[in-house]
Amino acid sequence: MARDKGLEALLNDDLEGHAEITQKAMFGGWAWLWSGNLLCAAREGRMLVRLGKGNDAWALAIDGIETTVMGGRKMSGWVWLAPEIYASDALRQRLLWAAMEFVKTLPAKD
Repeated sequence: MARDKGLEALLNDDLEGHAEITQKAMFGGWAWLWSGNLLCAAREGRMLVRLGKGNDAWALAIDGIETTVMGGRKMSGWVWLAPEIYASDALRQRLLWAAMEFVKTLPAKD
């Protein structure tokens, strides 16, 4: 799957000003990490957000958000957003804020 430059630009705007954030290619797209821990990622047609195990029920109740499945395994606390979800500035930013709140609790990685 190809990278989504439009979504990447939205996320760069949303996440600018946080010195803890770095970026790199990952999952066939582009990822943002907070102190070395994956925060979110953009791929063509969808966005990955890390809310943390047990913190995703509210997001999964929204149409267009689904549990991430990798290698046939459901990844609790990780959600995929459909384009209509990440196109909403308010909803995308709410999800990113929730992801940052969770990822800040994790120990930094080198």
